[in-house]
Amino acid sequence: MKHLYIHVPFCPTICPYCDFHVVRRYGGLVEAYLKRLTQEAQALFAQHPSKLNTLYLGGGTPSFLRNQELERLFQALQWNLEGAEVTLEANPGTLNPERLQLLRALGVNRLSLGVQSFQDDVLRALGRAHGGKGALRAVEMSLEAGFRTSIDLILGLPGQDVLADLKQAVALGVGHVSAYTLQIEPGTPFALSGLAPDPDAEAQAFELAQTVLGQAGLVRYEVSNFARPGQESQHNLAYWHNTTWGGLGPGATGQLAGAGDGGFLTWRYTNPPLPRWLQGEEPWVEQVGALEHAKESLMLGLRLSQGVDVGQIELRCGLKLWPALESTVQALSLEGSLEVQQKRIRALELSTLHPIILQLWAALEAAQIER
Repeated sequence: MKHLYIHVPFCPTICPYCDFHVVRRYGGLVEAYLKRLTQEAQALFAQHPSKLNTLYLGGGTPSFLRNQELERLFQALQWNLEGAEVTLEANPGTLNPERLQLLRALGVNRLSLGVQSFQDDVLRALGRAHGGKGALRAVEMSLEAGFRTSIDLILGLPGQDVLADLKQAVALGVGHVSAYTLQIEPGTPFALSGLAPDPDAEAQAFELAQTVLGQAGLVRYEVSNFARPGQESQHNLAYWHNTTWGGLGPGATGQLAGAGDGGFLTWRYTNPPLPRWLQGEEPWVEQVGALEHAKESLMLGLRLSQGVDVGQIELRCGLKLWPALESTVQALSLEGSLEVQQKRIRALELSTLHPIILQLWAALEAAQIER
């Protein structure tokens, strides 16, 4: 286990589009959370004490924790973090120079800022607690303090000047932009209001993002992520390469590799929500077999602009995948959907992945896969 995710569920406000596992802080809830997290971290470290390559604190709003609470959280972690990418998600309104100095002292070297937009009207419509000026100042402070800085932007929103938001990101000089469209999740206030996205506006916004950010040196290395060379999110790359990672905190998911009677297996676990997690309830564990893991690896790897090496998946899973895939891969190559170099395949258009993945999955399911 070289990668660790920690879920911090506390938020100052809950946005009307959010369906993550988030709560408001009250009473002794944060104290109880830190006590339980310490216990969980000790148990995971006892099983997987190896040095970490990445640590990611997500939420929720990890930067909503108070200084002493952040210190206690990091004290609970026994892993060696020397040379690791240590990312903390933060909302603009929770940062100031003192807080940034503390984060540096704790070992955080990368900030992921939930900007979403630099336009006040758009931010109000999204229910965000900060305004455009606050977003600008937070990014500037993060860069001045020496953090590798990533910002989240939501594109294709009603009334949004997408070009203005993209140009502002470029002007600030951030090294990473995660660009998303607004997902209307069931049960959220946005869903209950009947709000519906505009697919055409979203597609145009992504084309504009690829042009504007690309011209500024931020390369689209994954479907929704742009980075200057060397500033790609190493933690998220671990997910897209479908490797293993640990998860701590309520609702957190981890994935650990192992072996069963039938060969390679992946053990995926999901922690229960906060109330049951605080009581020590065990995570829900799912056993993923070699073929299912291979299918997931294809799907995730094709999200990357560099594509995915089927040969590496074969080595990891112990399956002979290429004979089952080759004819479908060659057909997709002839029609201009895939580029093929030996056993590495990459999608030539990241926006049209779904039908490609379905065809590859169908080929695997139809074949008699041999070890």
